[in-house]
Amino acid sequence: MSRIAKKSIQVPSNVKVKIAGPTVNVEGPKGKLEYTLQPGFKLNIKEGAIDVVRPSDSKTDLAFQGLSWRLINNMVKGVTDGFEKRLEVRGVGYKAQIQEKTLVMQLGFTHPINFQIPEGIVIETPKPTDIVVKGIDKQKVGQAAADIRAYYKPEPYKGKGIRYVGEYVRKKAGKAVA
Repeated sequence: MSRIAKKSIQVPSNVKVKIAGPTVNVEGPKGKLEYTLQPGFKLNIKEGAIDVVRPSDSKTDLAFQGLSWRLINNMVKGVTDGFEKRLEVRGVGYKAQIQEKTLVMQLGFTHPINFQIPEGIVIETPKPTDIVVKGIDKQKVGQAAADIRAYYKPEPYKGKGIRYVGEYVRKKAGKAVA
């Protein structure tokens, strides 16, 4: 049972929410997002709060109510504050830089890796070993960060690779210790 969906989504005064059939449009200072509700679901908007109403008490409707609540809440949060993921590049000579609409990474391969920056995402490199992925859509930000990390996941022997800031990578003892 979705307990989170029992709460109302608080909408700040600078955010506009419009409902056109099953489509929900959220517009704020940072941009505009859109979501299509599952069939039968409705939204009640009252005094700066949104409630997600499910069509029945079936198990799938309870799950979709919580999902819809979280997605709409993330949309409201995204158009007001935005989301960001931070990555760090570890390894001797490993670095990243922005060139036009491309993130160019030197990760110890014979060639540089070019990552095309998706629409609606902003990528910054404050230092050559730091990558900051920003945007208003939480799913796009997380997917872009995961795609960048997938080029060279952190390896457990020397710790080289791309990792999220604060991610713990367990080190293994090498062959010489065994």
